[in-house]
Amino acid sequence: MEGGWPFEGGFLLCLTVSLLLPGRSSTFTINCSGFDKYGVDPAVFQTIFNQKDFRPVINYSIPTQVNISFILSAILEVDEQLQLLTSFLWLKLVWNNPFISWDPEECGAISKLTVTTENLWLPDIFIVESMDVDQTPEGLSAYVTSDGHIVYNKPMRVTSICSLDIFYFPFDQQNCTLTFSSFLYTVENMLLGMAKEVWEIADTSRDIVRTEGEWELLGITKATPKMSVGSSLFDQIMFYVAIRRRPNLYIINLLVPSSFLIAIDALSFYLPAESENRAPFKITLLLGYNVFLLMMNKLLPASGTPLISVYFALCLSLMVVSLLETIFITYLLHLATTRPPAMPRWLHSLLLSWASPRTCCPTKLWKENMGPGLTPPHLPGPKDPGQLVGKELAPREAELSGDSGLTSTQLAGLWVQFSHMMDTFLFRLYLLFLASSIIVVIVLWNT
Repeated sequence: MEGGWPFEGGFLLCLTVSLLLPGRSSTFTINCSGFDKYGVDPAVFQTIFNQKDFRPVINYSIPTQVNISFILSAILEVDEQLQLLTSFLWLKLVWNNPFISWDPEECGAISKLTVTTENLWLPDIFIVESMDVDQTPEGLSAYVTSDGHIVYNKPMRVTSICSLDIFYFPFDQQNCTLTFSSFLYTVENMLLGMAKEVWEIADTSRDIVRTEGEWELLGITKATPKMSVGSSLFDQIMFYVAIRRRPNLYIINLLVPSSFLIAIDALSFYLPAESENRAPFKITLLLGYNVFLLMMNKLLPASGTPLISVYFALCLSLMVVSLLETIFITYLLHLATTRPPAMPRWLHSLLLSWASPRTCCPTKLWKENMGPGLTPPHLPGPKDPGQLVGKELAPREAELSGDSGLTSTQLAGLWVQFSHMMDTFLFRLYLLFLASSIIVVIVLWNT
């Protein structure tokens, strides 16, 4: 622009403007001399500018066709707690003003001029889901072509409502809508169309997206439903924007450390049950896992219950169960080596049926009534009966225990054997539950 006038031009031209009003038309031939030195004189277009308060149509029974397209250039923020999507758009509106036309051949081959939007009628297109007041910069211009088409581009920072489903976080995909409509003109006055095909909008948006942050654009589709408000019917175009979260940050900072801790907890079952370090080791792991969850809590969504939270709660529960199992086995071993109670016959029979003939000494003792010397098969190193119970056997302790035919030393060996078998059984049950839970979580994430 030159001299503050709202047109660009530097040629000697003759411009014809047709003002077609209902029932009449008038044509103005403008002397273009001096435009190459001083720019376009806005005074010669004042008649057109005076019409900016009215919808530019020859007949008011004819609706104005407004074509819409946009470029999604950035996904700035997704707020799961407030259910909001903040994005940056370049919106393009195209419509026709039948009052403007000229012959480019008579005007120095000029087929397009720029006009400030303050001097033009603008369609009142807005985004239905928007939660912000329109902050379009002032002083924008639009292109006016020789056949009366007006092309208006404007940047928009849009904060819109989006129904976010965070159950599959951090492998979630979200579908947000951007609905363009008029808040004043019904279908009798304005119809909406597409300035570009929707696949062109999606491809262009993916090519020029400016952010390499948490979200990536998957695709854009559209629908053209009508919006009914009372007795009024409004035209609208609804765009479905599909976005996907990039999960690398959460895999490295959440899933990998958690998996390492639960794996170490599972391997801790291989520590000897008689070891005094097994229970403290599991307690340390449990405390470390709680500290890890507290530190990483800021990475989790502030609202809702995503599947990853269920996974963390499951891992924490398994570690607690693992600690309780260790306490239970330690109690059984302590009971067996101090004051072993009489073993019920059903439990003894169960122990005999599960025990391997190759390794289960209590089976042979029960059947053959062997002597009092017994080495528990899972205790480290050979131990004599006195070492097993922590002291030399008294004559009374060497006697048979009730009707079982076993001495206290042999009974202690049976309880130790039972403790180790329970430890193995609970460990396998722990692994089965852990594996099945992880498989279920992975399947849910993949769906």
